[in-house]
Amino acid sequence: MAPAVPQMRMLIGDVGPAGPIASFVGGQRGPRPGGRPWVMINFAASVDGATTITGESRGLSGPADREIFHQLRGVADAILVGAETVRVENYGPMHPREGVREARLARGQQPVAPIVVVSRSLDLDWTGALFGDAEATTVVAAPSDAAEDALAAARLAGRVICAGLGSVALAPLLARLAGDGHRTVLCEGGPRLVAELAADDLIDEVFLAISPQLVAGHAQRMLAGPELVPARGLALSAVLEAAGFLFLRYLVLR
Repeated sequence: MAPAVPQMRMLIGDVGPAGPIASFVGGQRGPRPGGRPWVMINFAASVDGATTITGESRGLSGPADREIFHQLRGVADAILVGAETVRVENYGPMHPREGVREARLARGQQPVAPIVVVSRSLDLDWTGALFGDAEATTVVAAPSDAAEDALAAARLAGRVICAGLGSVALAPLLARLAGDGHRTVLCEGGPRLVAELAADDLIDEVFLAISPQLVAGHAQRMLAGPELVPARGLALSAVLEAAGFLFLRYLVLR
């Protein structure tokens, strides 16, 4: 049995009738100028900024964090994730909990959000649950010049979107997802993919869970890439607290 979600207090932001978690993750989101999807990122980090413990993010999590994770997945049209995160975190497809499917249909969304894996090398387990147990066909985004045999294997396992040469071009990928009707995209990492999104100014909203731990060591930060010049400004829109965790919601300033 999953641990009970601890009581949550909204410190900044309005609490609607559905409660603090729904208020924290909810709101009106729509396509950005030019038609690209609204892009959210969701991360957990320790107080000293570590995004993993012994190489995985789950050690930073807790019941409230997992509840927000599931609710964010429930409002997104598609879930974007890097191939390294898929391998390390043993990613599986989205299986909506009771009530989520009905709520998505009521909002005009597909009942299940597809996972979109960004991969340069296409070094993925095509027999794993992410491909074999997916209700919404898993999408693989790859460079157009990826090896033909790897592209063929990917097409047998799921759907392939080719964008860019040498690496995946994220703006064209998001345009393709928008063309498929995906108005909101939730990126769940990893740090290199999020850094690329930030460098291309493709992030609109940031959800950050601060886990009440000190980790030290050499764990990665949320973004692993060149310094952003100028830095991207954020506006705090909501703060939630539960069992020592702080949950922060920011909008990217433009």
